[in-house]
Amino acid sequence: MCYSEASYKIMKVKLKKELVEHIESIIASAREKAIRSVDTERVLMYWQIGRVILEEEQKGQERANYGEFLIKSLANTLEPQFGSGFSKRQLELCRQFYRVFPIANALRSQLAWTHYRMLVRLENEDKREFYIAETLKNNSSARQLERQINSQLFERLLLSNNVQDVLAVARSEKLPAEPKEIIKDPMILEFLGLKREAAYYEKDLEVAIITHLQDFLLEIGNGFSFIARQKRIHLEGDEFFIDLVFYNRLLQCFVVIEIKTQKLKHEDLGQLQMYVNYYDRYEKQEFENPTIGILLCADKNDAMVKITLPENNKTIIASKYQLYLPTEQQLIAEVKKEIEKLKP
Repeated sequence: MCYSEASYKIMKVKLKKELVEHIESIIASAREKAIRSVDTERVLMYWQIGRVILEEEQKGQERANYGEFLIKSLANTLEPQFGSGFSKRQLELCRQFYRVFPIANALRSQLAWTHYRMLVRLENEDKREFYIAETLKNNSSARQLERQINSQLFERLLLSNNVQDVLAVARSEKLPAEPKEIIKDPMILEFLGLKREAAYYEKDLEVAIITHLQDFLLEIGNGFSFIARQKRIHLEGDEFFIDLVFYNRLLQCFVVIEIKTQKLKHEDLGQLQMYVNYYDRYEKQEFENPTIGILLCADKNDAMVKITLPENNKTIIASKYQLYLPTEQQLIAEVKKEIEKLKP
């Protein structure tokens, strides 16, 4: 088989491009492994330093403030020689790291030192276990873990679940049986970059969500994938548009989302119910579970939502959105509100 000079040149360029891309992928993979290896060694180094400090401190525990003196003395010696990674604050963190994770074999190679720095500051053991499980399951970066902690993800899931269920789902020990086990109320959308004091149309919020789709998928819960935006449906000549459509592989169902930038009204629930019914009757396969509808709203009256929906409702969820990270006090107030609702 003979090739023309032009064909040979094209083939040569294509071959060179494929070869370069292959070599680039090898280099990138090797660098990633090297970085991961270095960080694993750094985690073990800080763990061992923490162990040595704590053991030495305990030997002198009868002396008041011995631990404080020991760490300050070590920092004065080590920091000038090895840099800020051995400052007083960092050595205190090493000591706390060993206290929280006293068994070296329990350390996870997928977690970098930047992950552990945040985890050791969590005093609640259940909360710490939850964030470790979520990080491992989603291969979350340190930045994503920090965002989950700052947005009070654990506390928000506890508003409608118990601790054991939340931990079991996070560890993948059980699949979520109900939407409330993975869908949060409120949803925190600070990553959209919208100012909370400004007025927005539904379209503005929708565009911002699509622009930050990866962050939104992490926020709404595990197992979601994007299907459609402004999904058009026809009903005997009338057209309707569903804001957002997703699919959840854990719940094995479609999830339709309607956005309301004002306080939720009962007719909004009726509109969402129509969309849910449409997907159940025309889109859902026999092996799939009933469609879930989420009304993402700026504000809502829980009593009105409860009386509008059927008593055995499990498919329509009204969830408030916030454009800012909540404070711990705000979450405590939400928990108290939920406890009050459960009282007879």
